[in-house]
Amino acid sequence: MLRRFFVHGPVEVEQPCVITGSEARHILKVLRMKAGDRLAVADPRGAWFEAVIHSATRQEVTALVEKPISAPRLSAMPIFLCHALLKSGPMDYMIQKTSELGVKAIFPFFSERTVVRLEEGRLSNRVRHWNEVSRSAAKQSGRPVPARINSPLSMKEVTARWKAEDGLKVILWEGEERHDLKSLLRSSCPAEMFVGIIGPEGGFPREEIDMAGDAGFIPISLGDRILRAETAGVALAAIVQYEWGDLALSEHWAQPEEG
Repeated sequence: MLRRFFVHGPVEVEQPCVITGSEARHILKVLRMKAGDRLAVADPRGAWFEAVIHSATRQEVTALVEKPISAPRLSAMPIFLCHALLKSGPMDYMIQKTSELGVKAIFPFFSERTVVRLEEGRLSNRVRHWNEVSRSAAKQSGRPVPARINSPLSMKEVTARWKAEDGLKVILWEGEERHDLKSLLRSSCPAEMFVGIIGPEGGFPREEIDMAGDAGFIPISLGDRILRAETAGVALAAIVQYEWGDLALSEHWAQPEEG
């Protein structure tokens, strides 16, 4: 199997393609690939191509694109996670695992009870790092396009961002006693998209639950277990993909039942 790498710009057959940043360092420093070695490259659209390394410097790798190749299948269920900021290790874990599970985009946000506070000057570096984690997870899991990690928002901005959007929108809340995610998914037809809000370690105050409710989010529970915040995000993505998404073999996925 060809090693797979993502590039930032468009890719065209019989044209050179330049790989930079962490992807180039991985090719040169870790894999020690050289001129003549073959690889697969994907552009931001999710199109995949076979290419051969033409030249390399310390900062970049230039490959000649030879032909298109079949791309991994995109999930038919767009899943968007809005996740309260976590400490560095748990945040990386959540991004890595939910990206492997096919989440389309992650919107970090500051809640009233968010412990982590990032200085303005560090935000761009953290977002860049999170997107590198997402790209690495996409390569490992065979995703055609990495999950997009957005710049952190406030809770108010997150709810406003999704207020006018259709689809199933939920917010995990430990105080919810009527609705659980499993029952909600099984009693509903698959929506055009799924949006989930997951809070910080300290949970949501009632005011933020009401704010989300005003934007169309349904408070739900994952059951009686108390999950760590980063585990809750992974569990949410896995459950939605199992019920509505693509956690199945391709030939069995999204096939209508007979009878």
